[in-house]
Amino acid sequence: MSDQINRNPRFKKNNSSNNTFRKRQNAKKESNDGLTRLNKHVANSGICSRREADKFIEAGLVSVNGKVITSMGYKVNKTDIVKFNNSKIRREKEQYVLLNKPKNYVTNTKDPRKLNSVLRLVERICKEQLLPVGKLDRISTGLMLFTNDNDLLKKLSSKNKRIKIIYQVSLNKKLSSLDFKKIQDSVTDKNNQSLISSVAYMQGKDKNEIGMEVLSIKKEVIYNTFEALGYEIVKVDRVYYAGLTKKNLARKECRFLTDEEITILKRL
Repeated sequence: MSDQINRNPRFKKNNSSNNTFRKRQNAKKESNDGLTRLNKHVANSGICSRREADKFIEAGLVSVNGKVITSMGYKVNKTDIVKFNNSKIRREKEQYVLLNKPKNYVTNTKDPRKLNSVLRLVERICKEQLLPVGKLDRISTGLMLFTNDNDLLKKLSSKNKRIKIIYQVSLNKKLSSLDFKKIQDSVTDKNNQSLISSVAYMQGKDKNEIGMEVLSIKKEVIYNTFEALGYEIVKVDRVYYAGLTKKNLARKECRFLTDEEITILKRL
């Protein structure tokens, strides 16, 4: 499928943002000196988000080696004893899990104990509390990434992040040649900022089976495109996400990412 679809060169990463540059420099500096910002250390323990950690630090609820710290820029190393509300914080190991989501399972983080929650599938191999990168609705299937790496979660979930994702879409009727051309024209139109980068009929399939490459974690762009042309989407299967595929991963099964896959994701 990925051989049929070529990446659209019109979409390029925007490296001109001062904020983005500053974040990268800070991250690089952190990795070089072996220290971690206190708010990140607290958030990585699974207690709260990074923003909430700032509030707890400001309120004097966090101590390092017996000393209360209220400075936002304070850094800690691996040997420091960090406590929240007088209880020692043990940093969770950062985990990265890929799931091949089955139909009729929900992405419900508010009620993870539901029998048909995707989190129940992930917890079979991982004891850490993970969150999904983006969501798939109940009837949608395919690749879902889960992690407790807050920095990666935030980066990959950003609406401005351009990530190559391929869906196999099943329509309620065959996609006509005219409508297929309309979608293609919108992709190639230089004045159109479409998040769709390629579209193709699936090889060896009926013409109601469409492959679509998009550059956004939000799949609403797919629904909006076909509904505007009078088609109903029967099924959506995410078959490719940021270099990750469903190869050797059966429906309803999950696996840990390899070190190489994690490195690639962090470089996006």
